[in-house]
Amino acid sequence: MNNGKILIVPKQIISANENREIYYDKAVEVKDGVISAFVDKNKIDFPNYDGKIYNVPDLTLIPGFIQTHVHLCQTLFRGLADDLELLDWLQKRIFPYEMAHSYESLKVSAQLGIHELQTSGTTTILDMGTINHQEAVFESLIESKMRAFSGKCMVDENELLPEFKESTGESLASSRKLAEQFHGAANGKIKYAFAPRFVLSCSGKLLQETFNMLKDFPGALFHSHTSENKDEVEEVRRRYNMENVEYFDSLGVLSDRTVLAHGIHVSDSERETLKKTGTRIAHCPSANLKLGSGIANIPKYLEEGVSVSLGADGPPCNNNLSMFKEMRLAALIQKPIHGSTSMDAETVFHLATIEGAKALHIDDITGSIEPGKKADLVLLDLNKTNQSLLNEDKNLYSNIVYSAGRENVIDVMIEGEWVVRNSGSVIYDERELVERGRKELKKLMERAKV
Repeated sequence: MNNGKILIVPKQIISANENREIYYDKAVEVKDGVISAFVDKNKIDFPNYDGKIYNVPDLTLIPGFIQTHVHLCQTLFRGLADDLELLDWLQKRIFPYEMAHSYESLKVSAQLGIHELQTSGTTTILDMGTINHQEAVFESLIESKMRAFSGKCMVDENELLPEFKESTGESLASSRKLAEQFHGAANGKIKYAFAPRFVLSCSGKLLQETFNMLKDFPGALFHSHTSENKDEVEEVRRRYNMENVEYFDSLGVLSDRTVLAHGIHVSDSERETLKKTGTRIAHCPSANLKLGSGIANIPKYLEEGVSVSLGADGPPCNNNLSMFKEMRLAALIQKPIHGSTSMDAETVFHLATIEGAKALHIDDITGSIEPGKKADLVLLDLNKTNQSLLNEDKNLYSNIVYSAGRENVIDVMIEGEWVVRNSGSVIYDERELVERGRKELKKLMERAKV
């Protein structure tokens, strides 16, 4: 970690704080990985400042993006499972590929995903792994300096691919062992997220005993999927005579430590249950559209006070890991249904930053630019030709949500350390990473025989 002081002097700062302030007259001082102070620009003694100065008068400083649902283990499968609905997608492609992972293929898959996430401005993720070799994901996260929650995927029932599962005891024991090893790693940047896949691949015992393990790992999360696909929802009804969320609730696994991806096909009473229990919803608009799953009623969730944040999901059901694409779609897909004023750019920007931090219970340390919080920061160039020529407050949110992309990300810092400089990764050699990925993918596909 860089223990010296760093002073970042940008054009403007979009804070994402409680009052949603935008600063034009301040610089950010970073010390020991923490935002130590705001400094008035007109009081900076540039020649005599006792630290490193990054004077970037053309760049905009924002909090790092927080994605609350991704699958790093699937990055290697990008483009290999297109134009399928969810259950076919799992059965014919994703489960066989995940089962074929080796330690080496999983490691490069995670690294490819992390590289893409960081270079497009994401500094924190909630990741769901696969059954085997999860240590490769944790090692990659630690090496990359990422802030992350992750955990092995838990499956003890699987009619779609019966060989892709473990016994209930094996799944619980291996998850506990991984949590004991990695929860709190990297000076607390890494935390464990217990990850039972979804209702159709988990016994009630697995779900309940997994949730009970949370008490042994303060700060850990319970991370699953719910109500993503109509066929999935119908099968849950057939098996349990209940709706997805209703079934989770009957087992006592819903709480403010529970993050459920999707939540598309839910009833009013289920939405009330999510609110009552404090359960978080991770909205993944690109994946929901690409798999033909549907459009979650996010304006209704927000109106009723349910926690909503954003995630790209996996590269085989999205083909991108960019928060810019998720923000843009999160706004656009609601407008034909709820009107053009719904899901405005400012609201969506905050779903991608501070609301993601709140969902993961880390809003005391990240998600906004405030003294005392970790320096998880992104510098954007909003002067490119893909941007509006105006730079007024409201227009800044519009520029970022509707127009910006990975090409606008210049520098990225996580806990005071640069991971991206001048739009390139400090962590990875991209060409080497791609070449290694190709080699591992070829071997994986031979093992999978899909």
